[in-house]
Amino acid sequence: MSGPDAIGEGNNKTRDAVLTAVAAVVFAAALWLASSNLDGYKLRIINLIAINAILGLSLNLIYGMTGMFSLGHAGFMAIGAYVSALLILSPEQKTTMWILEPIAPWLLNVRAPFVVSLAAAGLAAAFFGWLVALPVLRLGGDYLGIATLGFSEIIRILITNLTPITNGSLGLKGIPAHTDIRMSYGCLAVVLFCMVRLMRSNFGNVLRAVRDDEIAARTMGIDTFRTRVLAFTLGCFGGGLGGALMGNLITTIDPKMFMITQTYSLLMIVVVGGLGSITGSIVGAVVVTTMLEWLRFVENPVTIGGVNIPGIPGMRMVIFSLLLIVVIIFRREGIMGMREFSWSRLFRGGSGGGGRR
Repeated sequence: MSGPDAIGEGNNKTRDAVLTAVAAVVFAAALWLASSNLDGYKLRIINLIAINAILGLSLNLIYGMTGMFSLGHAGFMAIGAYVSALLILSPEQKTTMWILEPIAPWLLNVRAPFVVSLAAAGLAAAFFGWLVALPVLRLGGDYLGIATLGFSEIIRILITNLTPITNGSLGLKGIPAHTDIRMSYGCLAVVLFCMVRLMRSNFGNVLRAVRDDEIAARTMGIDTFRTRVLAFTLGCFGGGLGGALMGNLITTIDPKMFMITQTYSLLMIVVVGGLGSITGSIVGAVVVTTMLEWLRFVENPVTIGGVNIPGIPGMRMVIFSLLLIVVIIFRREGIMGMREFSWSRLFRGGSGGGGRR
């Protein structure tokens, strides 16, 4: 590329960088205003959007970008949530909380800052993800989904029964509420930056090659098994990080929080947003989180024309599932498909690399 084309490309890159910086400043200012003016319920929803975006990105790396159908993300969330909580709870809290059995002595005085606990949560989930990946990723298709689902259930059962470490079915309560807008969106920014850099690198091309045609990728000399293990491990790190942020937002965790329905919610985010799209994971997190909260009204008693209609627990999930079916039928690729947001596409100034890959 030379001459006017090169100058135009350079101008587009400069424009995109300036617009991205301005958008980031405006978004940060909006978050600051929200943290100062909104009530606790709305702030929790805003925080949940960021956490679900992190979880959606991590699952999309495994499923949408590498083509591995995994149903075990709830298990990795549980690992991250418990590791982080155990590191930030004080010895006094641990002593009074463990009622059924005394806490393990080596765990009583273990403590770390919140940021360190987040890193430890992600690394612990990644380590278990690596252990699972070595035998399980030799499977494929539905078998892989069943195997990861079994692992998630094993983790939940272990958490329920390892009372000296996890406090069993009683769970952990009174977790310090360290997750706020600054922390959740700061973590999202880091994860988003890493994902964009990853998918724009040669490794991102390798992931897409493995997803699109694993046999052809292997023929080209790509170590597909090692690639899948690495992608799965990185996705598990994001699952552990999201679980840790979730636990510190809700301030209480127990094994029932991490059942298969949690993974289904994350799959909704990935499918609605678009498989293989980073932008789609963000959009899916916004849509799914807000819709699930907004639909809570259908579970409350209402009066229509003098007729009292009792609330039906779980009805919002029924309605949302129907909406998901509609999305799959009429827009199977999701809201974004495999496309990504780009300023050039927005202003129709060029392809901007935002098309299908």
